Amino acid sequence: MAKPLQRLRSIGPGLLVTAAFIGPGTVTTASTAGAGFGYALLWTIVFAVAATIVLQEMSARLGLISGQGLGEAIRTTFGWPVARFASCGLIVVAIGFGNAAYQTGNVTGAAVGLEILTGIPVATWSWLVGAVAAFMLLSGAYRVLQSGLILLVISMSVAFVVTAVLIRPDPMAALSGAFIPQIPPGSLTAVVALIGTTIVPYNLFLHASSVRQHWPAEVPRDQALSESRFDTVLAIIIGGIITAAITTTAAAAFFPGGERITAADMARQLSPSLGSSAATALFSLGLLAAGLTSAVTAPLAAGYAVAGAVGWPAELKSWRVRGVSLAVLLTGTILAASLGKSPTETILVAQVANGLLLPLVAVFLLVAVNRRSVLGRYANGWLANLAGVTVVTITTALAVWKLATL
Repeated sequence: MAKPLQRLRSIGPGLLVTAAFIGPGTVTTASTAGAGFGYALLWTIVFAVAATIVLQEMSARLGLISGQGLGEAIRTTFGWPVARFASCGLIVVAIGFGNAAYQTGNVTGAAVGLEILTGIPVATWSWLVGAVAAFMLLSGAYRVLQSGLILLVISMSVAFVVTAVLIRPDPMAALSGAFIPQIPPGSLTAVVALIGTTIVPYNLFLHASSVRQHWPAEVPRDQALSESRFDTVLAIIIGGIITAAITTTAAAAFFPGGERITAADMARQLSPSLGSSAATALFSLGLLAAGLTSAVTAPLAAGYAVAGAVGWPAELKSWRVRGVSLAVLLTGTILAASLGKSPTETILVAQVANGLLLPLVAVFLLVAVNRRSVLGRYANGWLANLAGVTVVTITTALAVWKLATL
């Protein structure tokens, strides 16, 4: 009994990863996928969850054994100055661009929650959300508000799971969608977006840094790795169940003929378990909370990632880290306010952008975790490399296919 309790007490960084990807992007993308294609894209969620576990385990192992964040590891991997400069430059561009896109979706999602509650347009609320997120980031107030915001997100997530059970989905159709890969006509955008909203590139940087704080050096490394893997697998599977539940409820509520649903329509998915008024209220508040928490963590992760890649002090008090964080936040806010007339499409495109950038970050992670000079016996074995290369190959093929259709 003591060992299971010890494992449960060790949970932490994995939940941070899950909390980061259960945001407005996941709610919007999973809802759009279910509304437009029914159960057909559930396999994408299964793949994305497995791929997230593979990559996040590597990231956590890198942080625990090397004592470095992913940005620092990439910077020290290449000895040739030109290669080091090019790799760090690519990471800075990828994280900067990817997080700015992701941030656009976060701010838009929070603003949509407020629009549903008040009727005031998304463009107006985007500026207020951006200002509140900037205050929370610079003052540290997000630590005080985080628990309340996460509670709202959990409440919305539980409501989706309960609703998915209550509607009694067709088990054969759901199993077929979950384990027989298919890409129906017009669904490629949704496939790439589902992957991009689950395997969040900045989470690979965030995880490597957070595990070092959760399992300090005095904890034996084998014990830390075992607990970290349990934490990662459990938390990401929970996130996958929530994403699948959102897709399932959307399929029941809108498919067929639900290709173009609005954020207000999405709240109707929760009506079977909550009733119309309560569903709208909880969905709106959950979307607001999910957007606001992600609107703080995404720019913060970008600041840490860039600092590690270029060799700056990776501390929140550093003006450089704050500068990068605020630049990402400001860019996302401006784009959210500018594109506020089509919020659902804006959020969806933000997830696609992350899906397109993912293979680049994953390749750098694979290179870093194969350094036996740094990780010793904890470096990747053939099985881990096979899993990692498979993830990179599939995500790259989908990204290239999507780019070819643009």
